[in-house]
Amino acid sequence: MTPEGPIALSAADLAVAAALILLNGGISLAMSLGMGRSIFIAAGRMVVQLLAVGMILEWIFGLRHPSAVVALGLLMAVLAGREAVARQRYRFRGIYPLGWGIMVGSSFLVTAVALFGIVSVDPWFQPQYAIPLLGMVLGNTLNGIALGMDRVLTGLRREQGYIELLLALGATRREAVRDLARDAVRVGITPIINGMSVAGIVSLPGMMTGQILSGTAPVEAVKYQIMIFFLIAAGTALGTVGAVLGSLRRLVDGRGRIRSQALEEKG
Repeated sequence: MTPEGPIALSAADLAVAAALILLNGGISLAMSLGMGRSIFIAAGRMVVQLLAVGMILEWIFGLRHPSAVVALGLLMAVLAGREAVARQRYRFRGIYPLGWGIMVGSSFLVTAVALFGIVSVDPWFQPQYAIPLLGMVLGNTLNGIALGMDRVLTGLRREQGYIELLLALGATRREAVRDLARDAVRVGITPIINGMSVAGIVSLPGMMTGQILSGTAPVEAVKYQIMIFFLIAAGTALGTVGAVLGSLRRLVDGRGRIRSQALEEKG
């Protein structure tokens, strides 16, 4: 960092960083992974999306209006919910509204706790706080929902006979799917547990690193990162549990019947 602030990156600097992606492509080619096209598409998509977000955020920062912040937050949540559902091998009618509802509910609730109860931002809609906090919660909640939902839908298709046997023997709907639900939730929240376990020892988390690079005192950056981890953990847990239980409720009715015909494999 220079005395005037963080070191600005030029287009040439970014070009050097972008050249490093060729390493991924080379590994894919050398090992015949067949991932070269996906790697370069993902990299290009990331650059375009981040540049677009940067321009949008500058515009919103200038507006400093609650409606703009809420609108962008809802758009981010809807896109995150769609991405979580799009990763599923099996789907059912109503899976998209379920994914969107769980994503919006869990992420907005946790972010509201941060804005009103922890950081106590005044006014609450300051975009430099609201948008980054929501974005970090959304990104990790997305992974939890995607992993948990994938495990429960795949497990329901794989263990349908066993679950139906339990139901036939007198088990309630809750008892019959309890183990499957536990396993799916465990899968969904494991990544954030792993992330918290190695933070500061194996890795320096992104938000903390960014704040330090921008000139924030390391101790203050650490405090924010601790808060973020707890927010992410809560959002991931709420989202994963909601997605898993919501999916089971849609696919196992109150009379103990599995709606297997409603579960379709993505083509």
